[in-house]
Amino acid sequence: MQPIFEVLRIKQEIREVSASFVVHKIYNPKNVAELATAYIADEDREVFLVMMLNTKNEVVGLHRAHVGSLNASIVHPREVMKAAILNNAASIIVSHQHPSGDTTPSREDIEVTKRLAEAGKIIGIEVLDHVIVSYTGNYVSMKEKGYL
Repeated sequence: MQPIFEVLRIKQEIREVSASFVVHKIYNPKNVAELATAYIADEDREVFLVMMLNTKNEVVGLHRAHVGSLNASIVHPREVMKAAILNNAASIIVSHQHPSGDTTPSREDIEVTKRLAEAGKIIGIEVLDHVIVSYTGNYVSMKEKGYL
């Protein structure tokens, strides 16, 4: 007979990096781009950032869901949504940067946005936007482009 394991507790590790987002309220994609740029724009590899929001669109947590390569980041909805669930998020906004400086969405960017939106609908955590940023200060909102 094989033993059966029961999950008794899921522990979230909280690491304080900066209090700059604590009272950060999101009103538009520019607000998202400013916050994401401050955390990930100068990275040399693609970093996928999840911003967890409460019902007032205030950021309650940031999570680096994935660090990819120079031009790709494989993101799975379970990793993104796990952070949102553990932070009791009402909704999320995701962001990643393009180290090349070109914020044009790739086919993979569009596909992951749609997958995350579908997963969010199923579990009740809305994906409000996916914003691509770069070190140049440029950004693209997938919602504004009609992909979300």
